[in-house]
Amino acid sequence: MSLLKPATAGSPIASELRGENSLLDIEDLKTRLATSRNKIPLYREAIRKASAILDTRYRENLNITDIVQGRAWVIDQILSLAWLQQQWPDAKDISLVAVGGYGRGELLPHSDIDILILTRRNRNAKYRNCISAFTTLLWDIGLEIGQSVRSIKQCKFEAIGDITIATALMESRTIIGPADLQIEMYRRNADRGVWSTKKFLRAKWDEQIRRHQKYHDIDYALEPNLKNSPGGLRDIQTIAWVAQRHFGSSSFKDLVKLGFLKESEETMLNKGQQFLWKLRYGLHLLEGRREDRLLFDKQRELAKLFSYEDDEKSLGVEKLMKQYYRVVANLRALNDVLLQHLDEAILREGEKEKIEPINNRFQIRNGYIEVISANVFERYPFALLEIFVLMAQRPDIEGIRASTIRLLRDNRRLIDDEYRHDSRNVTLFMDLIRSPYKVTLQLRRMSRYGILGRYLPEFGQIIGQMQHDLFHIYTVDAHTLQVIENMRRFLLADAAEKFPVAAHIARNLPKIELLYIAGLYHDIAKGRGGDHSTLGMADAAAFCERHRLSDWDSKLVCWLVDKHLLMSMTAQRTDISDPEIIHDFAKIMGDKLHLDYLYAMTVADIRATNPELWNSWRATLLRQLYLNTKRALRLGLENPVAKAERIADKKETALRKLTDHGFDSHQITDIWSNADDEYFVRESAANISWHTEAIINFTDDGPLVSIKEISENTVEGATQIFIYTTDSDFIFANTTAALERLRLNIFGARIFTSANGYCLDTFTVLENTGRPIGPNPKRLAEVKSAMIASLTAGNKPLQPARFRRTRKEKYFGQRVEANLVNTADKNYSTLEINCPDQPGILACVGKIFVDNDIHLKDARITTLGERVEDLFFVTDARGQPITDTTAVNTLLDEIKSQLEARLIA
Repeated sequence: MSLLKPATAGSPIASELRGENSLLDIEDLKTRLATSRNKIPLYREAIRKASAILDTRYRENLNITDIVQGRAWVIDQILSLAWLQQQWPDAKDISLVAVGGYGRGELLPHSDIDILILTRRNRNAKYRNCISAFTTLLWDIGLEIGQSVRSIKQCKFEAIGDITIATALMESRTIIGPADLQIEMYRRNADRGVWSTKKFLRAKWDEQIRRHQKYHDIDYALEPNLKNSPGGLRDIQTIAWVAQRHFGSSSFKDLVKLGFLKESEETMLNKGQQFLWKLRYGLHLLEGRREDRLLFDKQRELAKLFSYEDDEKSLGVEKLMKQYYRVVANLRALNDVLLQHLDEAILREGEKEKIEPINNRFQIRNGYIEVISANVFERYPFALLEIFVLMAQRPDIEGIRASTIRLLRDNRRLIDDEYRHDSRNVTLFMDLIRSPYKVTLQLRRMSRYGILGRYLPEFGQIIGQMQHDLFHIYTVDAHTLQVIENMRRFLLADAAEKFPVAAHIARNLPKIELLYIAGLYHDIAKGRGGDHSTLGMADAAAFCERHRLSDWDSKLVCWLVDKHLLMSMTAQRTDISDPEIIHDFAKIMGDKLHLDYLYAMTVADIRATNPELWNSWRATLLRQLYLNTKRALRLGLENPVAKAERIADKKETALRKLTDHGFDSHQITDIWSNADDEYFVRESAANISWHTEAIINFTDDGPLVSIKEISENTVEGATQIFIYTTDSDFIFANTTAALERLRLNIFGARIFTSANGYCLDTFTVLENTGRPIGPNPKRLAEVKSAMIASLTAGNKPLQPARFRRTRKEKYFGQRVEANLVNTADKNYSTLEINCPDQPGILACVGKIFVDNDIHLKDARITTLGERVEDLFFVTDARGQPITDTTAVNTLLDEIKSQLEARLIA
């Protein structure tokens, strides 16, 4: 069946379908309609039976093209019979025409059925009653019709003013009535005066650009639109429309004969369309309505429908989506090539040519690089890499000519194991990595044209690999290349403001290409099962050996791949003001150079995983960890500072600052006498000074609430809220409930109780925007008022906040995991809670602590996509780690049951 123009009444396929009584017995239906007074149930039953047969064929995995065209044929027959029920005056001057997708002969279960009632002349009042009766009947029998009534002349007028109408009329065919009307309408619409080929191509290309921009120009969206996302069905149709307009072709086979398409490209288009049809048909079937969005829940249902099964390496749904991403990536690449080819042949026709030779293999024609002869890649296989190196060294080269892209794709088969070990080729690849301009763009081009996955087979394995969650919003290959782009951005002029530490580091790294290689390999082993960091090290080591890196350089790259998660985990899940933690982290770093490389890699990785993960507090944590570790390395790792010395140093620093501000040293030491050593160990000197000053200055009755910004620049920092009040059971639960009602995100909580029965609690928060509260007097007053109200609510719990969870949040599981760990050298237990993100979690956990007589010392709050991973450092009522098995099990059971109950409610 043609993809450009559907079968007409006389085509072989239409004739074959017309005789398929298993779908619809036309003669029987005609007979029953002729003798029935109420015809609507007969039509409905005929459509229902045909749909059921087609749905069964779909579930049996029969040919999707036959199914899609079979549905169009059934509707043709129903419309024809309904048309014949009307007593049309001058029937020779009116016909029923299918347009758009239905005009192509393609119908899915709930696709719009677009029809044109076409008349020979403009004056059509005599048809009004019949048209009304006809369309009413169609709606009554359950068909979703999109109809228009126009004369041949009106069609041309409307087409001139609207590219969408012009396109729909190109895809038209007569269902019933005089065929000459559609033929004449089509002829007039095809006239160059309606839309010249050049204007039509420009309009369609601009339309595609806008459509792609709507979907952020990515073909790896988590919930793609099968029709309109990049690489989707609309991209296939765009090629068909423009080719039909330019060549007058009626099928992709015609384009092969004309030399515009290769047979392999025609096969790719056909297979890609069939795969997308299968997905779209399944969506319609599952939803019971028209649906083009491949939503998370439907992805999983479709995976089951297509028999994709979970295994130890990946989920069935991830296998389905990997196939989807690979299909649309290929379709988009082909779409790019073909449209660029048409651009060169049509839009740039007659353009004055400027040709600049580069060497005996390549030249630049009007800004685009091309091969000098068609056999360049066969004669010089290394040129498959050289072309990208040239573009990375010449920023004036805008892109690759379409004919050369095709040759790249055709000759990628030359890249085999011998090619990968050839000294010239490994040198060229390292030249690319070290090049000054648009390295990431060239790597993306290499990936799109199938070169990168052939040269690095391990990269080829992760193309289209996704993780079925909201934390990783890109496929692994897209994430990997985004990491390298982020690393490159550290070298831009504006990076010093956005990423002050990373920008400074990147400019001073001795070999920044080692950072890029580590970025290329850090997630290379995902989807294989096992520890991807360990497996990735092996691949990275093989790359380094093949590309003749020195032993020291190779070890650094492998170390970065192995440790790429360490800095992020340390910053977010430990107390980085604790010198022991810094000492242990610094020992792993070994020297400042390793620390520098790992910091730059960590920032680039977090930002490429999910842009929403990067906020000012994470920036602050990483910067603090980096600076604290750098200081420890500078002072030496052999003699870590003892606890007593650390306390004395913090007290001395805070005391000096406070006395410089005029505070009495006796007042200060009186306040400090009520705090135990743990407070001075875990709090910073800056916070000790802030807390002390706030307590001395506070003269009111009731709770003290003090708010401070810890921003050091415009891209880092957070807001801290200090609470000083008489200790009571529900302070943590009520404080967190109030903060959640204020829609403030909590990232940390430090909880202390003084000897005189007061709590000294500090919460670190950000607004929903990921930024601190900032100098906003109205907002600060609102926060302070709400906090005081929560603290004066009495010794009873406030109701946790409830906000509507999004569809995505509801979908991604109700699983709650809780675990409690005791470590020999710690005087507390570590409680870890992993569960879907929702308001009220902390308030709920706080109440459970009270009910079980659990004391909270500190907390680390981390949100990763749709889930939270919270750490609570807790003790029993005696201030000791929780070791009683019964108490531990009771605590964990209550956490799981109560949080799961909130998710279901």
